[in-house]
Amino acid sequence: MKNLLFALSFCVNLFAQVDISLSHNNIVHGSSFAVMVKSNEKLEFAPNVKFMNKTYQMFTVNGSTKNYELFLPISYHAKKQKENVQVVYIVNKQIIKQNINIEVISGTYKQNEILKLKKAKVKLSKKNKKKANSEYDTVYKNVYSVINSTNYISNSKFSNPMDSIITSPYGTSRVINKTVQSFHSGTDFRAKVNTEVYASNHGRVALIMDRFYLGKVIYIDHGRSLYSYYAHMNHASVIKDQIVKKGELLGYSGKSGRITGPHLHYAFRLYNVTVDPMQFSTLHNKLLSSKK
Repeated sequence: MKNLLFALSFCVNLFAQVDISLSHNNIVHGSSFAVMVKSNEKLEFAPNVKFMNKTYQMFTVNGSTKNYELFLPISYHAKKQKENVQVVYIVNKQIIKQNINIEVISGTYKQNEILKLKKAKVKLSKKNKKKANSEYDTVYKNVYSVINSTNYISNSKFSNPMDSIITSPYGTSRVINKTVQSFHSGTDFRAKVNTEVYASNHGRVALIMDRFYLGKVIYIDHGRSLYSYYAHMNHASVIKDQIVKKGELLGYSGKSGRITGPHLHYAFRLYNVTVDPMQFSTLHNKLLSSKK
């Protein structure tokens, strides 16, 4: 994949020129891409983007009503095909619609990571199934469904939550007790119990809770529907609604939840879609560098 290669420029009239660009012209399923709009005049309304039957509002870049951007997710389960990205904006009371194609391609994710877990952790009892569903409802209400327009990371690059090796990358298909159960929804870092875990970027502590699968987990709201979370923790050193800075101590790793051994599970959700945290971080950091 090559970044910042595909761009279109539209002259709406003699005085306004609107440039639309995508960070990718092809994108791996489970990844993220960016849509960028630049105008030589202020736009009265924020542009909208229509993609995969959903409509998203774009956000200003550092408060400029001439520059807008939007990060969008591609589901891990997305079909490999061409998709249309439609940008809708208004100039001189005229509604302008511009279409750009992006192709969803297959990723080279690792296949068949073999795990062995206790049967009770795989085939849930009615009680545990109810508990897991209730937990998700709580997270959805307080985290995944909340779009905070504040951009905590507008001028800050992502870093890893700890200085350790990656033991299991995002996207690996998982064979649990000899049956393919799921794909790995985050990135695992090697960590002994009580290893320090740091915020990968600025944000707000949206929620801290104990979950059946993830154990103790800390959710950080980075703004504009992007959340990072840190799972299987042993202890949290922050509290709900606390504003944290990049590199600030969040807590200590552990082995809580459905787990074969102690480690940190680091994951991202963008518009309630699980995406590769390392790919998003690289994309965000490159775009940030290009603005300077």
